[in-house]
Amino acid sequence: MTTRVAARTVTVAALVDLLRDTLSLEYVRPPAGGEAQADAALEREVTSPEISSPGLVLAGYVDRFVGHRLQVLGETEVTYLVSLPTAERERVLRQFFSFDIPALFITKGQEAPPGLAAAAAAAGVPILRSPLKTNEFYRRIKPVLEDQFAPSTTLHGSLADVFGVGLLFTGKSGIGKSECVLDLVERGHRLVADDLVIASRRGTDVLVGRGHELQRHFMEVRGIGLIDVRAIFGVRAVRQQKRIEVVVHLEEWNQEAVVERTGLDGVTVSILDVPVPKITVPLNPGKNITVVAEVIAMNHLLRYSGVDAAEQFNERLIEHMSRARVQRALVQQYLREDDE
Repeated sequence: MTTRVAARTVTVAALVDLLRDTLSLEYVRPPAGGEAQADAALEREVTSPEISSPGLVLAGYVDRFVGHRLQVLGETEVTYLVSLPTAERERVLRQFFSFDIPALFITKGQEAPPGLAAAAAAAGVPILRSPLKTNEFYRRIKPVLEDQFAPSTTLHGSLADVFGVGLLFTGKSGIGKSECVLDLVERGHRLVADDLVIASRRGTDVLVGRGHELQRHFMEVRGIGLIDVRAIFGVRAVRQQKRIEVVVHLEEWNQEAVVERTGLDGVTVSILDVPVPKITVPLNPGKNITVVAEVIAMNHLLRYSGVDAAEQFNERLIEHMSRARVQRALVQQYLREDDE
């Protein structure tokens, strides 16, 4: 069902283009004669979503320093560097830039300490400046980095938002996934992606699905061809992305197949190491799969709020059987003690 997407790397230039407006970035030009190294520096690869400040590294403690991360110089770091004697500052900067740092950011619009631009140019590290305060800078950049480097995969299926629940419809080609989602859209629900779903993991347990930018909001309906769902049903019929919460697997009816009847034995499928509930729906003539999908979504919402119909029925059945067993035991005891 899945095809793994290769691990991502992003160049500094691409990252700057992505963040330029969000962080109001400006490029700190190197000293005269360093333009060639500066252009090459922007092509350095960023391989980690982590970003941090050097901290104790500037004081000489490098044993715990992770050098491949993006680095940020806030007011504390800049003030400290400015306070150092020239020779000591040059030594600290040489040690700092001896690590494979992708890029360096300076916050609060501060001027670069003397010698910083020259040392960065010699090491081929670009320097970007932002007027934002350091905390605000981190708050804005971290979600973008996490999104860029989030583990991702492609899924063959159709994703729809049904009553606020992300249902991913899977099944073999031609089983009716697109037609089911089209019927859901006609009933007021929303299409996220058809045929190809790009899923990415946020944090440790959240899967977000979206369509490819070229096929977004388009759907293939056999016998009709490609249709533009947004143009036909309006902008409210589509959305850009949605959390994947339930996998609805469609398969042809097989009388010999073992089908879940109670829902007590929940089945999950792992996508990017995140377990997602999976419900298999056998299809036979006359089955209203659209209504079934709506019930799946509403039942998921009930379970999320703590109401599990299968568990409640099972508890009621066990309680009834317990009462019946106690009653039979009392009757048997009475009959054994009846000597008349």
